[in-house]
Amino acid sequence: MSDVLDLHNITRRYGELLIFEKLNLRVGRGEAAALLGPSGSGKSSLLHIAGLLEEPSEGEVLIEGRATKALSDRERTAIRRDKIGFVYQFHHLLPEFNAVTNVMVPMLIKGASKAAARERATELLTRLGLAERLTHQPPELSGGEKQRVAIARALANRPRLLLADEPTGNLDQETSAKVFDLFLELVAQEGVALVMATHDQGLAARLPRVLRIENKHLVE
Repeated sequence: MSDVLDLHNITRRYGELLIFEKLNLRVGRGEAAALLGPSGSGKSSLLHIAGLLEEPSEGEVLIEGRATKALSDRERTAIRRDKIGFVYQFHHLLPEFNAVTNVMVPMLIKGASKAAARERATELLTRLGLAERLTHQPPELSGGEKQRVAIARALANRPRLLLADEPTGNLDQETSAKVFDLFLELVAQEGVALVMATHDQGLAARLPRVLRIENKHLVE
């Protein structure tokens, strides 16, 4: 199985503060891994580095075998757009657009036609149980529905890598479990590589791999 994500000797410092050092992680297509660690351990920083949103202090990030350290900002942006999806604790939906348009936006930015973008958005939202909510705007949606729209948006461009930072952390336990079930089902169907940061050990235990940042190192 070829690696979608390969983190090689990743170190992150903020000034004199060492967050973590020499982390190594390889995740292949169709693999799902949970990332655990106490607050301040660097889970979000590691996801940002994996998603090319920030650069490591040392080390190299490879996406589908392509080293990214020496790439231009434009090249890194293209990889994020074409190969990486992000899901955050807060949905960050565009309030002026309805559910289906929110999901269409990244596809339109990439250059898809409106018809193709609408078809893909409708398909994803339907698979996430939102067929009756396509034309609803964010204020008309529940917290769980908003997060499902955000998940559909993250998968819209058929990314190779999906990075999720506490994707159900803002939901109640019952809604969280339902959204998580749909999330994993869709990830499996799409065949992407998933790395999900969470504080919920119960949810983490349901993934095949569990990673922990401990004492500034990554253990599995």
